[in-house]
This record gives sequence, structure tokens and C-alpha cells, in this order.
Amino acid sequence: MIAKCLILSAAVLFFAMNMGASGIAPSFAAVCGAKLISKRRAAVLFTIFLILGALLVGGRVAKTLSSELLARQFFTFDVTLIILVSAAVSLFVANVLKVPQSTSWVTVFAISGASVYFHSMRSATLLSMVGLWLVLPAAAFVVTLLLFKVIYPPRSANMWFYEKAHLWKKQIYALALISSCYIAFAIGTNNVANAVGPLAGAGLVDTLAGLILIAPLFGLGGWMAGDRTMKIIGKEIVPLGLITSTLVAFVTASLLIFASLLGFPQSLVQLNAFSVLAIGTIKHEHVLAIGQSATKKVFIVWLIAPVISFLLTLLLLRIFL
Repeated sequence: MIAKCLILSAAVLFFAMNMGASGIAPSFAAVCGAKLISKRRAAVLFTIFLILGALLVGGRVAKTLSSELLARQFFTFDVTLIILVSAAVSLFVANVLKVPQSTSWVTVFAISGASVYFHSMRSATLLSMVGLWLVLPAAAFVVTLLLFKVIYPPRSANMWFYEKAHLWKKQIYALALISSCYIAFAIGTNNVANAVGPLAGAGLVDTLAGLILIAPLFGLGGWMAGDRTMKIIGKEIVPLGLITSTLVAFVTASLLIFASLLGFPQSLVQLNAFSVLAIGTIKHEHVLAIGQSATKKVFIVWLIAPVISFLLTLLLLRIFL
């Protein structure tokens, strides 16, 4: 039993740190790239606001993951260990490939693998989640598209903005930093529950205590490995300036908090990517950047990682149970 506890602790640590490495990229890539803040300070701010989000709103998503996808009687110690190991491995694969991956997707698919194994699939809840996964990224694309059209391309109607922009540098810098902290807060409201939910479902930890204990591990992961994923979304797909990255941040973080208030796990990575693609649609003559190699790599990993999580859960359950 001691060995299993050590393995579970290691799995939680590994999973949370990899989620932090993936989550810090859409949060602070722009301000770090602009040299407005150091990597160390970014990790500190990321941790602080992530903890705040987890404590204020994160319990709703944790409840969904602990009881509404898989019945609590199946959340034994061994099953919880297998779920977290499977999700952590699939997320690690994505981070090795330097692709920010949805922690919500790999967690939900890992739990779904256990649901299939125990013939306890709660289809209504899963379908609701999948529906939201389709609707909210589309909303991120449309809202960003409409808002960005107001200021780009330059024309007589918005020339005042460009004339004033050089005078507002301090305000733009401040707003960019605030938006980074806002995203970190949004991640806390949703993604910390991916690690806490299975533990709470098994009765191994109280939800609030789990949020307090696990949230700082996100910051540690972001500080240690986050720079590997910071370059993909905002740099290789569509280069973002501070103004556009701030717009993307406020749109995606608001949609993520909306999902958290509903109690649904949601992918910030997908919201961020589709918001960025909206910028690319306007900047590149309305042609999506789907054909770029970096974009293809992102979409392929998005599809493969959840499948790995699902199949690995099934395989480990068959082997060890």
C-alpha cells in the first residue's frame, strides 16, 4: 500500500507539473516574449492567480469530475491511480512534442476509459461536455474575429487608435500583464480540478484541501518546463503583438470561466488556439493557418493524446484489475 501511495503521489505531482507547463504558455508567453516580465516572476504570478481561481470557482468542476462521469463506487484507490497515470502520460507526450494540450480532454477521456471498463458510461454528461467543447472554441473564434476587425486593418474609421497607441504604451503594457493574470485565474477555476476531481471521487482528499495542495504544483511545472510550449501558439502559428494577445487573453479566459461556472471542464488550449486563428484569418487575407506545419502538428497531437489517455486507462485496468 505504501508503494501505491508513493506512485499516486508521484503521478499527481507529474500530472500537475505537466499541466502547469502547458497552461503557462497561453498565460504569459506574450509578456515574457516582450520582455515585460521575467520567467520567474511570470511563474510566481501564474501560481498566485491560479490558486485564487481554484479556491473561488474550481470546486464546481472538481465535483463534475469526481461524480458525474464515473459513479463514486468505482473510484477506488487503484482506479484513481490508473486514471491519473494515463492522463499524465498522454499530457507528457504532448509536452515532449512541445504542443500545449488540453488537460481537460486527457482527464475526461481517462475517466471515460474507466467508465467503459465498468460499463458505467454516463453518456448525457459526456455529450454535454463534448457539445461545449465544440461551441466555446467556435465562440472564441467568432468573438475574436469581430473584435479584431474593429482595429484591423488600419483605415480611416480606426486611425485614431493607431495615432494614440504609441502614447498608451504604459497602459498597453499594464493591460497585457493584467490579461496574463486573468488567464492564470481562469485556468485555476477549471484545470486544477483535473487532478483534484479523481482524488476527491475516491475520497482520498477533500476538494478544497486538494485545490490548495495541488494548485502550487502548476506554478512549479510552469517555471521548470513552460518555456518549451510558449513558442507554439503565439509565435509559430500567428505572431501576436501585445494588443492582439491581450484581446485573445480576455476572450478565452472569459469563456473558460463561463465553463467553470457551469461546472464543465473546458480546454483553454483550444479556446486560445481558435482565438489566435481568428487573428490569422484577418491578417492573412481570411485564409486559416491550417496548412502550416506547426498548426497540423497541434491538431494531430490534440487528437492523439486523448485517445492515448482513453486506451491506456483501459489497458491498465485490464492488466491490474
